[in-house]
Amino acid sequence: MQILNLKQKIARMFILGFEGEDYNVNPYFKELLENNLGGVIFFTQNIISENQFITLINSLKSEAKSPIFLSIDQEGGRVERTENIHNGKKYLSAKYAYEKGEKFLKNQTKEIICELKNFGINMNFAPVLDVNTNENNPIIGERAFSNNPFDVIKGFKTVFEEYEKNSIITVGKHFPGHGAADKDSHKTLPKIDLPYKELKEIHIKPFTEAINEGIPAIMAAHVLYPALENDINTPASLSKMIITDLLRNKLNFKGIIMTDDMEMNGVKGFSRLDACIKAINAGINMFIFRNTTKEIFELINQLSESVQKGIIEESAINQSVNIIENTMLRYGIEK
Repeated sequence: MQILNLKQKIARMFILGFEGEDYNVNPYFKELLENNLGGVIFFTQNIISENQFITLINSLKSEAKSPIFLSIDQEGGRVERTENIHNGKKYLSAKYAYEKGEKFLKNQTKEIICELKNFGINMNFAPVLDVNTNENNPIIGERAFSNNPFDVIKGFKTVFEEYEKNSIITVGKHFPGHGAADKDSHKTLPKIDLPYKELKEIHIKPFTEAINEGIPAIMAAHVLYPALENDINTPASLSKMIITDLLRNKLNFKGIIMTDDMEMNGVKGFSRLDACIKAINAGINMFIFRNTTKEIFELINQLSESVQKGIIEESAINQSVNIIENTMLRYGIEK
């Protein structure tokens, strides 16, 4: 394994996207790719045809300095990134696939996995582990298996088994549960003001089960939970009480903890730098940014300076890199 300098270690903690079909026109993305970037996230705009996408992924793998997560949000239904290939949606959302029965859900999962493996994708931001208890939830809805935690767990187990057989990393989301929200964290910062007992017995329950089953990665929500975090302005994604005290220590999760997209309005109450410092100090291992701009490129330098100033402990960076590299080893991701 190569020896990384501080800036390269911090670059390992980022999963970045880019505009359009050609990353070569984005000098910031290209330079980070050549300097140990941790992962790439693909959106519909990056995927025009099957051959184009396979060529793109092969090019990224060959140019990346280190092994790299090649990631996508391919839940099915409302969140599906291959619309240009299939001329629209091909799969059912989790709720409708689950309601058709275990056999249907298993077969659809196999079909999605087969497609992702054909492309070269090694990480899927799925399954959704939220329990959709608010029927007016504007962002989760049919993306959740159910409004019942036991059905969510059952759906998760069916899906997870297939992904594990095929060595694709699953990312359970959105911890500690986005299902009771009445607002969309892409647009604003929602607050879920439920008592701890209800959160634990309903919304956190599927995550607890997923951890027991060995899920490799969990995504934290840009949502406020007053019962779990004392600071009324700190969302779960930036909360030490939620990320380290609850998820890492109490639930004993050993895998990668990542944020939802850091360009969402749920974290716009903080500057990018402040949000990332707060997140790293909370115990976050990886960040998602949907586009690589000059500001993101400079952010990595700023985080490096923050470590040198003692604002961030270098041990936190080293721990994140170790978890990332161990996950890559576990799933056979190599250069």
